[in-house]
Amino acid sequence: MIDDNATVGVVVPMFNAEGTIRATLTSICQQAHQALDIVVVDDGSTDKSASIVASCAEKDRRIRLMRQPNAGVAHARNSGAASTDAEFLAFVDADDLWAPSKIALQLRALQEGGSSAGLAYCWFAQIDENGRVFSLYRPDADGRVLQRMCRMNFVGNGSSMLLRRSAFERAGQFDPSLRARNAQGCEDLLMCLRIAESYEFRVVPQHLVGYRMTNVNMSSDVMQMLRSCEIVLGEFREKYPQFGNDLDAHLVDMIHWLAVRALIGGQLYSACKLSKKLFIMDPRTAISRLPNMVDVYCRARLVPHWIKVGVKRMRNKNAEFRPLYEETSW
Repeated sequence: MIDDNATVGVVVPMFNAEGTIRATLTSICQQAHQALDIVVVDDGSTDKSASIVASCAEKDRRIRLMRQPNAGVAHARNSGAASTDAEFLAFVDADDLWAPSKIALQLRALQEGGSSAGLAYCWFAQIDENGRVFSLYRPDADGRVLQRMCRMNFVGNGSSMLLRRSAFERAGQFDPSLRARNAQGCEDLLMCLRIAESYEFRVVPQHLVGYRMTNVNMSSDVMQMLRSCEIVLGEFREKYPQFGNDLDAHLVDMIHWLAVRALIGGQLYSACKLSKKLFIMDPRTAISRLPNMVDVYCRARLVPHWIKVGVKRMRNKNAEFRPLYEETSW
């Protein structure tokens, strides 16, 4: 059984996040579960991020700042995890947000799952640079999920996970070799797949994470993300050839998502290149998903304000955009 007062190590990898790190830390410090060891790993920032963290640490002694030369997100997360002896680990990117009940509900899910449950995740909301929600995700995979994880990354992002340290260590921690191969981006997917080999997953069906999409965070480098995904899926294709069809479909979904991501971010060349690749691989899927691409593009808050206003008027002149994530009661 998990002690309700069990300490959770919260690791925040940070690189030039002066615009968002204060809001991220505020959402962590407001957790209903108070027994937190909050480690911010400054991965070679050159802006004011570190000084902002230092000011937050003065107000909340649970916050610690570590600094290292730039080595990538995997190395930063591993360093932060090594600096705490907490039995449970949570990771949150320096621009994402947590709802106050996230850690408490995930700990309860792991407790109910027993020692075979190694990872708890939750639903998440995609938010824009201003923190406004533009898309909601409600995955439901639970239990033994390796094949489903091969089919799609339903966990969705690294800020959603709460891990038993034993599961984290057995999975080999986050893999820094992806960055060395110029393929940073799918470290979260690889961690989930490796944990799914040995442990059960538990889902908390509430939108407890605000996952931010901007034009400067790591997922905005869509071609690097594609290389990363191909390497990760290739590892599991060798291990589990019986899941080949699932892995093929996963790659198609990733290319579609990256094409949308590129379109939202104004990377028209990359969006066209990915769309062409998707059409060659699976023309039926490429055509059927065009309406979804347009819909997500119109709802995203990354497009210019004048486009948002025009789309809003076309759809419903009285319509309101979705609220700020922090102001939403899930």
